[in-house]
Amino acid sequence: MYAEERQQAIADEVRRVGRASVADLAGRFSVTSETVRRDLATLERAGHLQRVHGGAVRPGLIRVVAEQGLDVRETTHVDRKLTIGMAAMKFLPPNGGSVLFDAGSTTFQAATALPHGHGLTLITNSIPIAGVLTDHADGFVHAIGGRVRGLTQATVGADAIAAIHRLRVSTAFIGTNGVTARHGLSTPYPEEAAVKQAMVSSADQVVVLADSSKMGREDLVRFASLDEVDVLITDSAVSPSDAAELADHGIEVVLA
Repeated sequence: MYAEERQQAIADEVRRVGRASVADLAGRFSVTSETVRRDLATLERAGHLQRVHGGAVRPGLIRVVAEQGLDVRETTHVDRKLTIGMAAMKFLPPNGGSVLFDAGSTTFQAATALPHGHGLTLITNSIPIAGVLTDHADGFVHAIGGRVRGLTQATVGADAIAAIHRLRVSTAFIGTNGVTARHGLSTPYPEEAAVKQAMVSSADQVVVLADSSKMGREDLVRFASLDEVDVLITDSAVSPSDAAELADHGIEVVLA
């Protein structure tokens, strides 16, 4: 196979699957890793892919973008988020347990789906979610203090992180902007990432709520590795390869 044919095949593979590793490509085309890296460099200059550590991804897959406000997120993939929020109820702890709700539009749907008569302690750093949880008078609701970030209506900063570090909760429902095996869970905003990281560390069970559009996306700041996740609830549009990759990390993948 000529170099041009091999490079075209590599470009087609990355465009179709979204990513490719140097090791896999070297084995497939019976060439050295150095040859593959030169091919990737050539294809990157032509705009066909974006090189990353150990391989390449589809152009634009890794990006730093302007973060969407809560008002925009609440109108995006609404049906998916609703079904994910309802599926999350399967992972509520027994009566007397505690649940920590991360800020976000999908975790908001989980809070909305919460049944009465649960007898749980409910905790959140989200102002909108706190309002929803107060409708459940049979449980105790705690709002985490701190500086309120207007874009997401979530409390962030040192006070919020310190309050979370004092907790040990049964279950944490965590939102994320991106999910990949290489970069884990990520979000564009460092202060929100710090709060999410504290939440993951404080929970006996970490349940990530993320629709399929978040799969394969990497944002600026990683706040958890996949090894720190117990369950990931997503929608049926997730690709089989993404679901298998998550399962390989010992995560229970639930398709809502």
